[in-house]
Amino acid sequence: MLFGGLHRLSWYHSHLEVSRNAPFPSFRARALLSISLAVLQLVLVAPVSAETPSSGSTAAPQSARVVTVYNPEAISAYVARPDIVKDMVIRGITNLTRKATVSEAWQSLVSKNDVVGIKVYSLPGANSGTRPSVVAAVVEGLLGAGLSPKNIIIWDKQPTDLRLAGYFDLAEKYGVRAAASTQSGYDMTNSYESAIIGTLVWGDVEFGQKGAGVGRRSFVSKLVSREITKIINIPPLLNHNLVGVCGNLYSLAFGSVDNVARFETDPSRLAIAVPEIYALPSLGDRVVLNLVDALICQYEGGEHGLLHYSTTLNELRFSKDPVALDVLSIRELDRQRGSARSPNSKGNLDLYSNAALLELGVSDPKRIDVERIQP
Repeated sequence: MLFGGLHRLSWYHSHLEVSRNAPFPSFRARALLSISLAVLQLVLVAPVSAETPSSGSTAAPQSARVVTVYNPEAISAYVARPDIVKDMVIRGITNLTRKATVSEAWQSLVSKNDVVGIKVYSLPGANSGTRPSVVAAVVEGLLGAGLSPKNIIIWDKQPTDLRLAGYFDLAEKYGVRAAASTQSGYDMTNSYESAIIGTLVWGDVEFGQKGAGVGRRSFVSKLVSREITKIINIPPLLNHNLVGVCGNLYSLAFGSVDNVARFETDPSRLAIAVPEIYALPSLGDRVVLNLVDALICQYEGGEHGLLHYSTTLNELRFSKDPVALDVLSIRELDRQRGSARSPNSKGNLDLYSNAALLELGVSDPKRIDVERIQP
């Protein structure tokens, strides 16, 4: 949409010819954002609100579509039932894609020539992180659609987390790969740059180096930039104390690059870095499906598995919009904390507004259409 001859997001992007996933072009742009935002909002937004739309206007707000599949029998004593979860995945993917068969549904998202990376969040373990039964159902669907096992990779950042959560065993069962982004090397031609410099840790590309500019870049894992061509992102419904939820944006962004310690303790830094890293073409542009494992909602504990701070929801949530799913997850976490009389989260939720400004998805709950499917 045009506002007085200016693009709606021209205050965020440096020029009009940009990818929807373009990150900030310079340090100066980021530094000027907080100063210019209030002024430019007055210049760009105020005149528009006073105008009367023309009769031919078709400027309806874009909405996000979410398909939620519910089955009250999916979880028993905090353990997922694989047969029911498989049926839920089939119903979710066919309804989201509006295809008659499960094979057609998967084939509408990926081709037989794609290398599909299934991104999991395994740090909290198999009970509170992404559950292997959900991933198994996705793997079976991809295999049934004709993908070769060697073209399917179950991945996360650290190999130890993958192993303890059971993903190496799952990969062996189906003949697919399990891989850690930290063990695949980093792409020196593909990075995210920020003026923020923190303490480099062992494993970061520039650890131990000295000189101007060292520590400004977070390099993308070669697993993501050079091997995987399509990404299926499956985070759990798990709280994060600083960003609200260990969701689609946070899990993929920080699971794909090095040198993230400089952002992790500051909510305001996370609110900028997470959506900008996700917006890298080698990450966000390759995501074809977001699937929130909402079988269990853990509303306290963050990266630690604490089932006594959990509620069984028996849901799987499907969408092509990562922002909408994360926003719904945060609202659900708030509800569950309220029911349990737990302290409210103090995370910086500007992250999701920033993601919407980068056109990664919809952050306004009023523009999220949820279709609920029950047995």
